[in-house]
Amino acid sequence: MMSALLKGALLSLLLIASARADVVVIVNLLGPDYLSEIQVSKLYLGKSKHLPGQGKAYIIDMVDDSDIKREFHQKVTHKNTSQLQAYWSRLIFTGKGKPPHTVRTPELILSLVSNNENAIGYIDESLVNDSVKIAYRP
Repeated sequence: MMSALLKGALLSLLLIASARADVVVIVNLLGPDYLSEIQVSKLYLGKSKHLPGQGKAYIIDMVDDSDIKREFHQKVTHKNTSQLQAYWSRLIFTGKGKPPHTVRTPELILSLVSNNENAIGYIDESLVNDSVKIAYRP
């Protein structure tokens, strides 16, 4: 009985710890040291095409059904999934924009950003390693 209680308490602590991790915006080690919310929002909404001091940005987004994508866009672009789809549909239809590249895993974002000096992506802070740097914390 005591063992079951300890296991339950440990599981609860792990769930709380994992739920507290925050999304962060990452760039290549050669990328900018800091980005503002407005800069990140403009990049992810296609209103800006370049990272400050860099070439054309390679913007990486998660697929539509991911929790981290919902959290990121809620905090940075202030749009939910439906609003994002409508936004990009309008821009694509009018020929005024192209949505960011999408990937299925945060590990792929980490790899793409670490290997491309103009790349920008977002991942859970717990996954950040020394191959990238954090440029913005929503």
